[in-house]
Amino acid sequence: MSAPERQGSFWCEQGWVNGAVVAGVRLEIDAAGTVTGAETGIPARSGDCLLAGVTFPAASNAHSHAFHRVLRGRTHAAGPGSFWTWREHMYETAGALTPELYEQLATAVFTEMVVTGWTSVAEFHYVHHQPDGSAYAQEHAMERALARAAVAAGIRLTLLDTCYLAGGFDAPLSAAQLRFGDRDGAAWLQRLASLRAAFAAEFDPAQVSVGAALHSVRGVPEAELELISRMLPADLPLHIHLSEQPAENDACREATGLTPALLLAKHGLVTRRLSAVHATHLSEEDMTALGNAGATVVMCPSTEADLADGIGPAAELHAAGARIALGTDQHAVVDPWLEMRALEHGERLRSGERGRFAPADLHAAVSRAGAESQGRRAPGLAAGDTCDLMSVDPGTIRTAGSDPGQLALTATAADVHTVVVGGRILARHGRHTVLGDPAALLSAAVAALDASRRSPTPAATTEDP
Repeated sequence: MSAPERQGSFWCEQGWVNGAVVAGVRLEIDAAGTVTGAETGIPARSGDCLLAGVTFPAASNAHSHAFHRVLRGRTHAAGPGSFWTWREHMYETAGALTPELYEQLATAVFTEMVVTGWTSVAEFHYVHHQPDGSAYAQEHAMERALARAAVAAGIRLTLLDTCYLAGGFDAPLSAAQLRFGDRDGAAWLQRLASLRAAFAAEFDPAQVSVGAALHSVRGVPEAELELISRMLPADLPLHIHLSEQPAENDACREATGLTPALLLAKHGLVTRRLSAVHATHLSEEDMTALGNAGATVVMCPSTEADLADGIGPAAELHAAGARIALGTDQHAVVDPWLEMRALEHGERLRSGERGRFAPADLHAAVSRAGAESQGRRAPGLAAGDTCDLMSVDPGTIRTAGSDPGQLALTATAADVHTVVVGGRILARHGRHTVLGDPAALLSAAVAALDASRRSPTPAATTEDP
């Protein structure tokens, strides 16, 4: 089935404009899927595509590991556990991936994102090579698989090609990490440049683009940070896992005398283009550095709860000048509304106060800040915005009676009835208009991965077609 046609205009029964819900919002859309005109308080015109309920800017997922979706509901064994025990399950899943299996799985995961309201995603990607660390016969086989998956689902992909060189401070990559690594920082930069050239030739940059990531300060030795700071192209967004665990902070201080954030600052990497993911365990000096730089901090509240990471100082970071964005990370939940709510609820639990983030702050975090962290134009209902929208039913069992401007505190993805990407309707009532039911796609993809693990011949050596 081909992609639906782009609409020339939309009329929203109610729409989120300048931080408030207003009635009768009419949008004009150009051939690139950008809003060229917006009017409010007017009736629909002949030919307008009608969006009932309340229409919001679509969500921009600022942190994803698509293959982690396999772990949902599978890592909660009896007895105590932590991020570090969960990580062993993650390595096992990573070891079973092939380009074919990853394309199938990522297509399903990206489809799940689209139908729930996420229309762009920063994919923090480090499964580059075969399990033994050797290259695939086709260059960038895994990366191409993810790009094809994004095109199939219709989501905007920023592939964050990740530098992952060490298993810890003064520790080599483990056997399970070999497929993540490059020889050194220079080799990663060379492969990154090759990937950018390949993707520019193959994919529409409005659909698929390339960014950069450092896995963590424990995964990239300090000597390589200095090189990367000098040589990384200035036009690329840069993401990093930062201070997710106290153990990471302790190890960094022992090895360098600095916290992870201050180590990055030492090498000129804490700038406006930086997105620090998690940032759960920060010092006052860390928060000041990130805030003064206007960096983005990507909170993943449902993942941070699922992994028992802790609750990060989101309000303090916001007050210091950092932008707060949201991501789904390991996909314990794929729901922008629950991530918004979890951000505010975490702040309430941590502070004993309500209203730490107003609804306008939550929508900015889940849409505009996430798009900016990817180097993308923000979605929205104003001229110049990308026409990526999600429309919500205000009369469901969850939303009935809500002030439309406070739906961020009551709605879930189940209340999203229409999702628009670049002026095209790609989801209605939880089904993708091209690929159908994401649950069926996910079930098939997980079953295929499970079958490959049982295969007597390791599927991980399969080449990309």
